[in-house]
Amino acid sequence: MSAATIIKKKRINVVNGHHGGAWKVAYADFVTAMMAFFLLMWLLNATTEEQRRGIADYFDPSIPVTAVSGGGDGMLSGDSVLSDDTLAHDSDGDWRPIRDAQALRTALVEAVHRAGVSGADGRLRVTQTPEGMLVELVEGERKPLFETGSAAPSEELTKLLAAAAEVIVRAGTEVKITGHTDGYVFSDDSYTNWELSADRANTARRLLLGAGLPKTVITEVSGRADRVPLEDDPNAAVNRRIAIMLVGAGAAKPTEASIVPSVVDVVR
Repeated sequence: MSAATIIKKKRINVVNGHHGGAWKVAYADFVTAMMAFFLLMWLLNATTEEQRRGIADYFDPSIPVTAVSGGGDGMLSGDSVLSDDTLAHDSDGDWRPIRDAQALRTALVEAVHRAGVSGADGRLRVTQTPEGMLVELVEGERKPLFETGSAAPSEELTKLLAAAAEVIVRAGTEVKITGHTDGYVFSDDSYTNWELSADRANTARRLLLGAGLPKTVITEVSGRADRVPLEDDPNAAVNRRIAIMLVGAGAAKPTEASIVPSVVDVVR
């Protein structure tokens, strides 16, 4: 009679072998977060200011203004998603010193939007010069600043200058206003582009004063006729413009590199 075969089963318990798959989940979360971060960086670099504003408004366009809001209705309770916009003012709503042309243009574009002028920010030209920041409101082909051959302002110019005054008054600088015309000549020599450009500059002065700019900051009002065109074509619409110099604001040092003004943007 043979002996019975005894089979012994040995159970091995593995406790948290290499922590299971938890590290894989954590690593996947990290990779996903990094991908989202780089996608955000790419979007900020590849989109325009208008597109970024539209993206922000798309996600939350209807948050109401609260008692602590900066006055806007966006997802940041009055602060813009753009860093330049947020840094442009402090908690009391006063603009901080403007140090460069981009910051000035950002503030102007925001003011233009608040004034309800659509598509006008592309006609804002901001240049950093040795004297200071130069703001130019240029005329579009079908969007005149003044009536033809006249110093009578259009409704759009009135709104544009009101928006400009909002920024300029907080910049705290002296201001020089200059009118520019195109190369068209009057049939009557008793009234020329010299008179027209000076009259338009004075119209701009009155509109800025009416919008709250202190009269004491305006140190010069002049007309340059058609002598400083922006384009080679003397009759181009972009040559008809109002120039506002913020004396000393972010002034570039008069070195060889700054003799040619640094233009931030101009859309014709």
